[in-house]
Amino acid sequence: MLIEIKGLLSTIDALDVADIIIVAIILYKLYEMLRNTRAITLVKGIIVLLVLTIISDWLGLHVIYWLLQKTVTLLFVALPIVFQPELRRALEHIGQGRFFVRSALLDIHEARSLVSEIDSAVMRMAQKKTGALIVIEREMGLDDIASNGIFIDGVVSAELLMNIFITNTPLHDGATIIRGKRIIASGCLLPLTDDRTLSTELGTRHRAAIGLSEQCDAVVVVVSEETGTISVAEHGRIYRHLDSDQLRQYLIPLFSQKSSVFSDFIRNWRNGKK
Repeated sequence: MLIEIKGLLSTIDALDVADIIIVAIILYKLYEMLRNTRAITLVKGIIVLLVLTIISDWLGLHVIYWLLQKTVTLLFVALPIVFQPELRRALEHIGQGRFFVRSALLDIHEARSLVSEIDSAVMRMAQKKTGALIVIEREMGLDDIASNGIFIDGVVSAELLMNIFITNTPLHDGATIIRGKRIIASGCLLPLTDDRTLSTELGTRHRAAIGLSEQCDAVVVVVSEETGTISVAEHGRIYRHLDSDQLRQYLIPLFSQKSSVFSDFIRNWRNGKK
């Protein structure tokens, strides 16, 4: 056995090693894009079917092997349809040059100033129970969502955000999209989530926030019109009853750090709720 392994290793050159590393990196990046989506469950199911197919073939279970083989073949034909959002996201990442690197971030002072404006507007709207839906674009572009709203292209400020969400105005019921330091569009329509396990307390704004976060990596800040509760949605999950400090703690790293601090924020948020 050792002799065979040594013989196999002797046939591997530098190009083979580079080939393996590149494939591993690509697979890992694909996994990163899928792990926080519902698609990861489908991937696990496909892997289980492949393993069962190999086992049935090895055990000589010909009928089961034939059925599993046909099922796997049909699944691969259906993959482009099932994984349409994820494939689209991957192609957009490649087309925008973002597959291996993330978009430009602000320095810490700019990030704090920007988050201060957002936080000020959100807190004032929460006190007045003014409903709001603020989308913060991250790596995945949201031009398709922005195109169904009203083009703004204005510098983010608390006053502008509050004016956008004035009750009974054309832009009030839609979402506002922030890209970097600028508001790119308002009055945008977001896809609603299909999750039927959500609490009945969550209205259309919350379901729209969750729906968009299921389909991309954006973070959505929600202010409830009924209760004034502040929430954030990301990766199909929503966290409610945030105060000013928690909102700032969550938003600043989105603009100023390359590493994700989502897990740290959630851990701190949970500890604060105990």
